[in-house]
Formats: sequence, structure tokens, C-alpha cells
Amino acid sequence: MDYSNLFTVYSCLLLFVSIPCAYSNYVETKAGQFFSSGHTNNWAVLVCTSRFWFNYRHVANTLSVYRSVKRLGIPDSHIVLMLADDMACNYRNPKPATVFSHKNMELNVYGDDVEVDYRGYEVTVENFLRVLTGRLPLSTPRSKRLLSDDRSNILIYLTGHGGNGFLKFQDSEEISNMELADAFEQMWQKRRYNELLFIIDTCQGASMYERFYSPNIMALASSQVGEDSLSHQPDLAIGVHLMDKYTFYLLEFLEEVHPASQANMNDLFKVCPQSQCVSTPGHRTDLFQRDPGSVLITDFFGSVRKVEITKDTISLTCPVESPMQRSGSGDLQVETFTYVDQLPVAEIIHQKPKQKDWHPPDGFILGLWTLILLVFFQTYGIKHLKHIF
Repeated sequence: MDYSNLFTVYSCLLLFVSIPCAYSNYVETKAGQFFSSGHTNNWAVLVCTSRFWFNYRHVANTLSVYRSVKRLGIPDSHIVLMLADDMACNYRNPKPATVFSHKNMELNVYGDDVEVDYRGYEVTVENFLRVLTGRLPLSTPRSKRLLSDDRSNILIYLTGHGGNGFLKFQDSEEISNMELADAFEQMWQKRRYNELLFIIDTCQGASMYERFYSPNIMALASSQVGEDSLSHQPDLAIGVHLMDKYTFYLLEFLEEVHPASQANMNDLFKVCPQSQCVSTPGHRTDLFQRDPGSVLITDFFGSVRKVEITKDTISLTCPVESPMQRSGSGDLQVETFTYVDQLPVAEIIHQKPKQKDWHPPDGFILGLWTLILLVFFQTYGIKHLKHIF
């Protein structure tokens, strides 16, 4: 009996059996990763706590994150946006109704469809805590409520001026790290979230998550205790910085993320190292039950797609009929549709700022004429002055 042939046949049979099993395991692993978070909906609470023109960058920070989460699928109905000041309509703004996050002035993060839920003096510590805990008056509209449940993944982003253990609101009040920790505990006890991602861009930001004690919370900060979070992108035309360093590089990272991206939280932890930020970004994961490497960025910055499962066979090759229109002569015309060209944001971020047209400074022409006259008097004397006029 030829054992070599028998062994070859056995190996082939084993190979044919193992390939479907390996593929099945691969599919199960991917499906398990997709459903591991257990959430069915996404929410975002984005807060800028600073007023006044010199804090322009804090508004731009918040609007940049707002733009990113909307691009990745979270609708306005699931975003609570709180802006303490309206930089787009500030009288110092040389380009009204715009807020830019880059000095090339091509990426307007204010956009045409920004829905601000709390603005101006509505942005207070009390209103922020009421939004988180759901303790709002019955007259509060749905657009100002965080209508989350125990299957909700929530992104909370804060930016402003802070210190060791506190964050200022409107330069008139502050929220402490213990108050914030207690608010998150109330949310957990009231089953208002499944998992929560907390990001703060402020000086000594890591002090704000030191007191957290509720489960399923992951936290990131732009600076450690004792460090300042630095600004970025100064614009001499308007006299302020356009963004903070940490959020600038966070936005740059998010521009490479798409709804089907496999980027995970470990990739987010590498955003803006000390060589770029000068400050030392920090993160805390001990309260989070899952491995950060298995948590996709889109678990918090994106939105869960609702899927209807069917056993019916659906033909995907049938072309969609174009709408028909009849012209004045009676001939049928086909109306064609095309996609609008999208703004190449990734390219805009890396562009160099445009060279501005040079204009002589105030008094330059007058000074030039004065110099000409002085040279003339020095050379010819006052008796030849009649030749000029």
C-alpha cells in the first residue's frame, strides 16, 4: 500500500476542511468585534466654556470636533452643542458668519448647517450638569436634551481654561473634577450610557479625570497636572490663535478616519505626542472594561447603522431608472444627476497659507515724499523750489 499517496489525499482533504473553518472563524471574529461594544446609538456633548474674542480658538476647537462627528454619521439630533460665545457674529471678525481652524482660511468649520443648542449665557455649570443627568425642566425642547439610554455610547468633549481640578465656565464660575465625577456616576446609576469617552483640551486637563469612579469610562486630556495646553496657528490678521495644538492634531487624525475605518483607541492615544504638543497628553483606561485596542474610533465618533436582515434575494444589478422629462418639442429628455465635488479637507490642512497682497503701511507715501523733499533741499536749496510746483 502506497502510504505517500494516502498521506497526500489526507492532507488535501484536511486543507479543504480547514479553509472554510478558518474563514468562518474570521467572520465570527469580525462580527464579535463589531457587536462587542453592545451599543445601539451614539451621542455627543461638545462644550466650549470660554467667552471673549481672544478665546476664538476654543470655539474653533469645538466646531472642528462637531464637524468631524457629523461627517462620521452622528446627526444633529444626537449632538448637544454648547458655545459660550458667537465668534462668527463678533464685530471683530473680518469675515462674518465664519470660523476658521486653519490660517489658510479655506476650511470654515462654522459651515452652513451648525445647530447650536446652548449659546452665550446659557452655557453654565448648572445647565451642563442638567444635560448630563437629565434633570431638565419639562419645557426644555428635545434638541436641548441628552436622550441617551443604557445602550448609548457618548462622546463628551470640553475645551476652555482650567487648572488643577477645575474648569472655568464664562470666567465667572467653575466645575470641579469631583462634581464631574459625581455627574457621571448619576448617569451610570440612571442607565444613561453604555460606554463614555471623555476628552478635555485645557491646561492641567488630566486633573479633571483623576476622580472618576464610574465604570465604562475612557478619558483623554491634552496636558498633565502642572502643564499648560498650548495654542496653535496664530493669525496676525485677526490677532488671535485659531486652534489649540491638541485639538488641531486630533482633527488631522480624524480626517483620515471614515465610517468603515478600523482605527482604534490605541491610535488615538498616539495623537499629538510631546514633540508636537509640548505638553504631555494623558489617558485613563482602568475604568473601561474592554481592551482599548479592540475599541474602534467610530464606536464614539461615528454612528451605528441600522440594518434590516432579510432572507429574500435582492437584485443589485438592476439599474435605477433616471427621471424622464418631456421637452417643448415633445422629445423625452433624461435628467442626469452628479455628485457635488467634496472639499479636500486633508489637502487643505497641509497647504501653506496664501501669500497676501502687499500694501504699503500707513504713512509710507507721506514719509516717502518728505524724504524726496529733504534730499531736494539738501541738493539744490530752497531757491529751486519753484521748479517743483
